[in-house]
Amino acid sequence: MLRDLIVITIQVFALVTALTAVVLSLVWLERKTLARLQRRMGPMVVGPHGLLQPVADALKLLVKEDIIPALADKPLFWLAPLVVFVPSFVIWVTIPFAQSFAVRNMELGLFFIVAFSVLSIVGVVMAGWGSANKYAVLGGLRSAAQLISYEIPIIMVVIAVIMLPHSMNLVTIVEGQRAIPYALLQPLGLVIFLLAGVAEVGRTPFDIYFAESEVMGGPFIEYSGAHWAVFFLAEYVNTFTIAVLAALLFLGGWAFPLMPEATWVGFLGVLVKAYLVVLVIFWFRGTFPRLRIDQLMSFGWKVLIPLSFVNFGLTAAYLFYGLSRWSLALASLFVTAAVAYTIYRRMTWPARATAEQRLAKARAYRRVETTDAR
Repeated sequence: MLRDLIVITIQVFALVTALTAVVLSLVWLERKTLARLQRRMGPMVVGPHGLLQPVADALKLLVKEDIIPALADKPLFWLAPLVVFVPSFVIWVTIPFAQSFAVRNMELGLFFIVAFSVLSIVGVVMAGWGSANKYAVLGGLRSAAQLISYEIPIIMVVIAVIMLPHSMNLVTIVEGQRAIPYALLQPLGLVIFLLAGVAEVGRTPFDIYFAESEVMGGPFIEYSGAHWAVFFLAEYVNTFTIAVLAALLFLGGWAFPLMPEATWVGFLGVLVKAYLVVLVIFWFRGTFPRLRIDQLMSFGWKVLIPLSFVNFGLTAAYLFYGLSRWSLALASLFVTAAVAYTIYRRMTWPARATAEQRLAKARAYRRVETTDAR
């Protein structure tokens, strides 16, 4: 009994250390990626190529003065960062990086992850309410609306993935992708999962609940120092969680065809795939502008949620009628392409209309010049 407790303690400590190192690496990688997209150098002063800049930022946050508003509800104010961070950490207990490399592999691991991840919504609302700031309260309520809305498509996509191997065990799901990754069978599911996951994390273009131009920093406006650092840590841990889950659920995880099943090979494979997904998330931030609150909610309820049910229906039809794998892949790809083209046409319509008006005016002006010349 005592030996098991010591082993679990060591594993948890190692997990905390690893996640902290991952967060530091993600901070550096994001700043470098955004700098390259904007034709800048990024951090270059602290350490070689700025590698120690995240460490310097972390130390600065830890020694900064921690100010608490006089009218704040102090128990809620202090507990909110923990309520946000603890669920994002606890779910890593059952996330495997290889077939036999996890703190505790669970048969209902995916159910455990989905159930615990939604608890962070409570912490965000607590942060806004406990701050005694009207902008913080408004940001907390907006965050609750956003996170609850985008949790629905994530759950529906997860259910569709579970239907393929008939298991909630992440190891079984990954092993079911030895022949073909689920990203090829459900490209629509991968797109929905990635977009809804970015919205769940609250990153650009879905960072509406702490939009500085509207609610002055949202539910975190009154936090500083170590308390704000915990929210910051939770955001990057959740970002990495979405990337790892995308790698496990859709990109095959550690399952590589014609590759040895060594633990270190699988670990490196999951890590590389997760960081590639993280780069896509950072690319979103450097490319797309922030959505308005009405656009964000409309995109969730009118686009992602209906598409998640379509993805579920396609998977159910594939299993019920015993169709070939490629029929599911082609149907999912067709829906994805059709929706992407529709959204592209809708988003570029104002620019096309303006261009057509200018072209019509130019043609009319040329006709007038031709008439005058005659």
